[in-house]
Amino acid sequence: MKRKNWVRLDNASNIFLAAMTASDTKVFRLSAAMGDAVDPGLLQQALDKTYEQYVLYHSVLRRGFFWYYLEDSDLKPVVRPDLQPPCAALYHFDRKELLFRVVYHRNRIHLEVFHALSDGTGALWFFEDLLNEYAMLRYPENFGGMDQKERDRLKEQSEDSFAHYFRKGKQNFSEEAQSAIRALTKAGKLAVSYGEKATRYLDPFPLENQRKERVYRVRGKKTPDNRPHVIEMEMPVKAVLQLAREQQTTLTMYLTAVFIEATRRTNPHPKKARTIAVSVPINLRQFYPSHSARNFFSTTRLAYTYGQTGDDSLAAICATLKEQFQGQITPASLENKLNRLIAFEYNPFTRIIIRPIKDIILRLVNLFNNRNLTVAISNLGRVSLPEPIDGYVQRLYLQTAAVRPQFCALSHGEHLTVCFTSPFVETNIQEQFAIILTEAGVSVTVAANKVTSAELGGVEHETL
Repeated sequence: MKRKNWVRLDNASNIFLAAMTASDTKVFRLSAAMGDAVDPGLLQQALDKTYEQYVLYHSVLRRGFFWYYLEDSDLKPVVRPDLQPPCAALYHFDRKELLFRVVYHRNRIHLEVFHALSDGTGALWFFEDLLNEYAMLRYPENFGGMDQKERDRLKEQSEDSFAHYFRKGKQNFSEEAQSAIRALTKAGKLAVSYGEKATRYLDPFPLENQRKERVYRVRGKKTPDNRPHVIEMEMPVKAVLQLAREQQTTLTMYLTAVFIEATRRTNPHPKKARTIAVSVPINLRQFYPSHSARNFFSTTRLAYTYGQTGDDSLAAICATLKEQFQGQITPASLENKLNRLIAFEYNPFTRIIIRPIKDIILRLVNLFNNRNLTVAISNLGRVSLPEPIDGYVQRLYLQTAAVRPQFCALSHGEHLTVCFTSPFVETNIQEQFAIILTEAGVSVTVAANKVTSAELGGVEHETL
């Protein structure tokens, strides 16, 4: 009997399992709007070829006594019509199944990925190669038999880049953390106080600063069946870049500032909770070269408190966010944060704690983090597809399951797409976001899915 290869999940991936809920499935979706209706037979052929190259995507998730781990499987992915709500659950502990799916609807191709398998950048590599293979099959007359070359990144796709860069021979783990972990091994001692202690090591958001703030948390009516409320916005990327340059900031910081202001405008009690906090992921590959398709990102928290200086203009918000962000992406700051993460993961006391207890620890950490966040954003950046494939892709989109209002942005060609997802029926924040941009002269096109029973009219699924 052939022995299957396996790899243990790191803490960055484990926390997705601990924090997963019915509404927040920890699944994200990459979508491509093609120039023609999708041919499912050709898409299946393209998927088969791409799947052969990405060994990581052959994995199924298994539960061990101490850790979760990825194990090779003989399963084959099957292209299906898009008949479920976006970002439907991919991992079920009682099933052996792949951690991604490829579906289609009209002219759209969707890749959905469970976040414990890969991050947005790693999934984008798979998606780019899938689109490449599909375009060569769909439009062979324009490719002249061109075949895709194997990329260097395929050789390193399963590497644990966290351990590669941040695991040291001797970890600097304080006695306070060790005693906290020992305490957790005792029955009945999973106290909330430990959640705060563990957060200091696993979390990028410093609690001592958060206690001074009363953070606004968005409330709303949940969608009836936990499907995410999706609102897609399309706009010319050059127009938004010009607005960002006028504020002397980046596109990401500008969009984040607009999101904060849109959220403030919809806050029913602005004087009680004046701080709006945002979770922002950082792609570590831009600082530490890596071709791993596994998770390799960090998260930072940016916040703006209204009424502190008397100037709450968009320019003031942009300046505050820029200063905070630049202070948190220095090499020293990143290494300190990530060394703590690895120290917790490889500490001998942590290693002997059984997996269910680890899940509780990570769930507590996630709970403390959520208490100090209002919204979340993610910008995958500029996506450039090779010619002539790029000419067949009209738009690219990114969206994710969400526990709070969130947007995911990416730019492709002349277009910027901003996809909002939310667990709530209400759309007032998204409306204000579009209003702010249109008032600044940006042309915004909006599309939304249906989520309420009245909107669906008895139809189980409706997609964009």
